[in-house]
Formats: sequence, C-alpha cells, structure tokens
Amino acid sequence: MTSDLLAPLDLAFWNMESDRHPMHLGALGVFATHSPTAGAHAADLLAARAAAVPGLRMRIRDVWQPLSFGGATRETDPDFDPLNHVRLHAPTADFHAAAGRLMERPLERGRPPWEAHVLPGEDGVSFAVLFKFHHALADGLRALKLAAGVLDPVDLPERGPRPVEPPRTLLSDVRRLPALLPGLVRGALSDAGRALDIGASLARSTFGMRPSSALTSAPSGTRRTAGVVLDIDDVHRVRKSVGGTVNDVLIAVVAGALRRWLDERGDGSEGVAPRALIPVSRRRPRTAQPQGNRLSGYLIRLPVDDPDPLRRLDAVRTAMVRNKDAGPDRGAGAVALLADHVPALGHRLGGPLVGQAARLWFDILVTSVPLPGLGLRLGGHDLTEVYPLAPLAPGQSLAVAISTYRGHVHYGLVADAEAVPDLDVFARAVSKEVETLLTACDA
Repeated sequence: MTSDLLAPLDLAFWNMESDRHPMHLGALGVFATHSPTAGAHAADLLAARAAAVPGLRMRIRDVWQPLSFGGATRETDPDFDPLNHVRLHAPTADFHAAAGRLMERPLERGRPPWEAHVLPGEDGVSFAVLFKFHHALADGLRALKLAAGVLDPVDLPERGPRPVEPPRTLLSDVRRLPALLPGLVRGALSDAGRALDIGASLARSTFGMRPSSALTSAPSGTRRTAGVVLDIDDVHRVRKSVGGTVNDVLIAVVAGALRRWLDERGDGSEGVAPRALIPVSRRRPRTAQPQGNRLSGYLIRLPVDDPDPLRRLDAVRTAMVRNKDAGPDRGAGAVALLADHVPALGHRLGGPLVGQAARLWFDILVTSVPLPGLGLRLGGHDLTEVYPLAPLAPGQSLAVAISTYRGHVHYGLVADAEAVPDLDVFARAVSKEVETLLTACDA
C-alpha cells in the first residue's frame, strides 16, 4: 500500500478543521453545452476517470511512530469507490447558490477527502462542476493537477520524479536519532530567531487602523459564494498606465470594492485598513519535494479608508514591493512556516486553537490560484468560467480567490452566509471598482 507522511502544514490544516470551519479548497467550473444530458454524462466520465488518478485514491490516516507521534499519512484506500465522491445533482438555475450550500459540508474524513459535484443548468445549455479538495490533500497547484486528471486530456507540464524513500520502522527511527541531533540543534537555533522575527512582525501588524466589523463574525457554519468576471485587457490597461503588476491591480480592486461595499451597507470605511494575507507558494518546479503544502505569505494593510483609487493602488504596490524585498521567509505573513517546526503531536493537540487564532493573524484572505493558459474541456464541452473558492478561517466573514483563465479574471468569493447576506453587493462592487480605476487612469 502506497503511503506518504503528511507535511507539517498539511497536518495543521487537517487538525484545525471543525464542523463549522471545513478546510477544503473549492473550484466551481462552468461548461458550455447544447445537450440537457451533458451533466449526467460528465458525472459518468468523472467517476470513470477518477479511478485511474492515484492522488484521488489517497485517504488520510493517523500514525504513531516515534519521530512522527501524532502525525498522519496519505495512503491508498483499498476500498476506494469513485461513486462515493462524484455526485450528480438536480438541475439548478443558480450555480453559486448551490455551490455555497455544498461548501458548507465538511468532507468525510474516513475516505479520500475530495468530492466532485455535477450541477446541470436549468437552461439546458450549461452545467457546472464543483470540485472540493481538503487542504491537507492538496494545495492549489496539486488540486489543479488532480482535477486535470479527470478532465479531457491536455498537455500539462510534468514534475520531476520524487525520490523513493525506504519504509520507516521503529528500529530505523531509533537508529536515525544520533545522526539527526546536531542538525536538529542548529535548526532549532535558526528557527528560534525566525520565530522571534515573525512574532514581532505579527505584533506590530495588530497596531494601527482597525478592520471592519463586517469582516469578523461569530461562526455560523453557513456559506455563500459568488463570482465576478473581469476582462484581463482592462486590468492590463490599468497596470500599463500606473505601473506595478497584474496582482497589484487585482488586490487593489479588492480594497476598493471593500470600501464601496462597506459604505453602501452603512458600516462605513473611515479608518478601516484590514490586514490581507496574500499566500505565496514556496514550491520550486521540477525539483523533488514532498507533495504537501509549501506556503508562506505576505501580510499587507488594504487601504480601504483612502478615497482615491490610484492612491489605493499605489499603497498596495508599495506594500507588495516591501514584502517581496524582505522575502517570503520573514514578516508576519510567514507564520505558516513555523508549522514545520511544531511536533506532530503539537499539531494534533493545538489544531483547534491555531484555527481560532487566525483572526489575530489576518482579517481577509486574498489568494491567487494559477490555471493553465490552454482551454480545458470535459466530455468535449468547453470550460468557460472557473471560480476558485478558498476556505474561510474561524471568525472571518469573507475570503477572496482569484484566477486568470483564457483572457478573463475570475474572482471566487466565499462568505459566512449569515454575516454577509449581501455578498452579491460586494461582487458588484468588484466590477465597479475596475471601472473606477479605468476612469481614473484616463483622467
């Protein structure tokens, strides 16, 4: 049976999950079709293809070896049945409403932690697929690779082979201890310095301007999703006019949309500057690495309180440059790196507390999920829209994920349904903010 020890950050995601805060990623893909039976055919294809994708057969189970006491491993599920994971639903007129209800439900932990929900459209000319992958099973890049395995074949770049490690036993773990001790001591000293640096940065980030109460809430366990589509050419027009990167513009759009949304709902944006966590992948392509999450992050203040759209963009660009100069291994956004130095049992016992502490770290997640530039299909039907959906941290009301696909930017919005019943208003604010930036650039 194939097995693979969970990386520390994967273990943290696995243990911080609760019924009201499931730790799965999502992606809602919309496909164009001319057949009312296309959704049912797509469900059959997904089930048939899933059996041939090794990563989709992996479940997560506890292990109790001396050097990984309290840890967990990915291993092949001998009873894997794709029909337990692929589900065909009744036709719907609102893909996002259906996706929100499905995102509420935690994945079943005794099985490989993923699902594919096929949602036929009532219009008969489209269907959607909601993929859910537990964050302990896959980060955004690996989730893309797993999903690509059940879509129509495309030529995606392959990673280099991972070295095969010999199986670990109690005796082998004991024999390794003398050789490991010097490195563990040196690593502990280096890690202590890094932890102090990150801790000091995190403490500094809590001072200053406040987040809006609209971004924090008592958890209800409910979810609502929405999507926004932008023309990538509009984003490039702004970038070329004022400088910076595409990502700078997309983050600034979130800041401006938050301002518009808060003012429209009556909460007000004066003095509001929430901390946005911008995840940064630390994967290096074509090198042998564990297949788990390798994430750090940048932490920036979103200038929601500034009424000028170009000043907001400049503030975001300056903050991102400062973070990039410091690198992803330092600063308050790099807290995730400390997971590598917590014993497995510490993750198991402290997981719930870590989840609850997320609100002390950041106020809103704004993440980018890469997609291939070529078109994707399922059963010969073109993928026309794809909305990435991020997990919602305990005590937080809104998360934003962004992907660029075939000339368009797709914003996937996830919110606590009780705290943010007006998510559609925020979605419209995202579109209006791009128009505001274009007008400001042309002035």
